[in-house]
Amino acid sequence: MGGATSGVVTGSSPLIREAEPGDAGGMARVHVASWQAAYPGLIDQEFLDSLDIEDRTQSWARILRQPRGTVLLAEAEGVVIGFCAIGPAIDQGWGEVFAIYLDPARWGKGVGRDLLAAGEGALAEWGYRRALLWVLARNTRARAFYERQGWAPGKPIRIEAIGGVDVTEVRYEKTLEAT
Repeated sequence: MGGATSGVVTGSSPLIREAEPGDAGGMARVHVASWQAAYPGLIDQEFLDSLDIEDRTQSWARILRQPRGTVLLAEAEGVVIGFCAIGPAIDQGWGEVFAIYLDPARWGKGVGRDLLAAGEGALAEWGYRRALLWVLARNTRARAFYERQGWAPGKPIRIEAIGGVDVTEVRYEKTLEAT
């Protein structure tokens, strides 16, 4: 999709821009750290301990070369501190937030809120009026975050296998403001 750079955020806040393949290593570091901090007790610990930054780097580099949408990246002083992957949902006419991860040291400082808002804005610019995302049903911290940003639980739920264990995910939905 591309073209999300018109919503770039600068100033005293971290820079939010479109990710490039060279950002994959920083994104992988954030992805692994975020999972390992957020998911103990929610996802199998052995799986969390086995997460490999190099494997994730290769995965993100591949995704960034052949995107289904766009990945927005937050950086501070040239270091990746978070990212938000967005694009068209499988549901016709819906945009989707595929992933949003933040360096755990930045949790609660507004960066996640800014990243999510940038993602929502890009989806709205692309013409989506509704968006969805999926979150682990037992991830109360993330669910509270989404609800503070105006997202509401929707239907259905789904079961995903993560690390060889089935987990329940809840769908959240939001009506986007036209740009």
